[in-house]
Amino acid sequence: MNEKEISAPAETGLGDGIPNSDIQPDVSPHISEQAPQSGEVSPLPSADEAQPQDAAQYSDAAGVAGKPQFWDFVHPVSFALFTLAGFSAVLLFAFYQSADFADFYSRHIGSVFRFVLAKLSDPFPFSVAETIIFSLPIFVCAVIAHTVRLSKQSAAKNCRFIMALLSILTLLFSLFVLTFAAAYRGSTLEEKLGLERKYVSAAELAATANALAKQIEGVLDEVRFNYGSFSVMPYPLDEMTKKLNNAFEKVCEKYPFVQPMRTRVKPVVLSELMTYTHISGVYSYFTGEANLNVNFPDYMLPYTAAHELSHQRGIAREDEANFMAFLVCIESDDPYIRYSGYVNVLGYVLSSLYSADPAEYMKVWRAMDRRVVFEFASYSEFFDKYRESKVSKVSETINDTYLKIQGQAEGTRSYGRVVDLAVAYAKVHLGAAEG
Repeated sequence: MNEKEISAPAETGLGDGIPNSDIQPDVSPHISEQAPQSGEVSPLPSADEAQPQDAAQYSDAAGVAGKPQFWDFVHPVSFALFTLAGFSAVLLFAFYQSADFADFYSRHIGSVFRFVLAKLSDPFPFSVAETIIFSLPIFVCAVIAHTVRLSKQSAAKNCRFIMALLSILTLLFSLFVLTFAAAYRGSTLEEKLGLERKYVSAAELAATANALAKQIEGVLDEVRFNYGSFSVMPYPLDEMTKKLNNAFEKVCEKYPFVQPMRTRVKPVVLSELMTYTHISGVYSYFTGEANLNVNFPDYMLPYTAAHELSHQRGIAREDEANFMAFLVCIESDDPYIRYSGYVNVLGYVLSSLYSADPAEYMKVWRAMDRRVVFEFASYSEFFDKYRESKVSKVSETINDTYLKIQGQAEGTRSYGRVVDLAVAYAKVHLGAAEG
């Protein structure tokens, strides 16, 4: 904040610039027009009377200005952000108290904030969230330098700066509450879809796996594979995004609680490094973007993108976003996107089946088309490079803690709970019967 400069009044000399001027400045004391009578002496004014009125007013004003004011320590914008955070805290408390209110807010109010943020960031072909994260080191260095400068100035300025930094943090909290928090506290996806979620047996898992494998067989001939390896997505990321947006439009017609919008998926520039965290995608609520790790194999990209786009549309819980991604993918007219949806959920089901009954798992595994087996085997080989990374343990701990705070008691294991929904769905829609 620049300080106002107060310039001293310029000296005036009436004779300046006029050599040997006869004109001299009048420096005689002011004489009243009415001279005193002979023998009378004019009384001298007292000190109080001699002080001009304007000077007295200026002195009073200076006294008021010299007292510390509230706004000297807190900028009005910071105060507004703190007020918003207080309102957001009350709103969050209301979400905890009523699932109906959380549903109403997420669908009718939170959806507006999500839409605005998504549309503001959508024109940028790169991830705005990733750019902000890239810029954090520069921001931190600037903050440190500014703090050092302020340490030599007034306490008020120091306080103002600290309050400004804190208000930025509270803005992140407020954005989370206003856009996304209600979706964690509303009714569950199975309630909205009319599905019955319950404990599943190994036999049910096997039946669901076989039903999914049968659906995959229906699209396999339209999918291109590298020999003995991964499948190949036959179009670029932008085309994939368009197809997913088309599929979402169909889903929105079926399920009105899903927010309609068309947005792009943002590829993460540092996808290779991101893979060491075991994160395949992330929704950044503060920019409204669905970010995709494009280093993962092709068959995972449509499903993961649909997962992040589901978050963007108000499906917050991880297992529910996984299942919504499945519903979106299988609604697509494109065979590769349908294949992606079926294969990814099949992977979750097979993992649960292996834990429940390894022998039954091997039966299903041997019965699957070899191309699907090669897909899974190639993924396992691909992931070996990143499997034991130390940074993945840190990121998983952070994500696990975050999810538990949001009411998902199983933390990162909640991703796998999509299996319960898949089993319930397969019984009704895929004809999965226990054999």
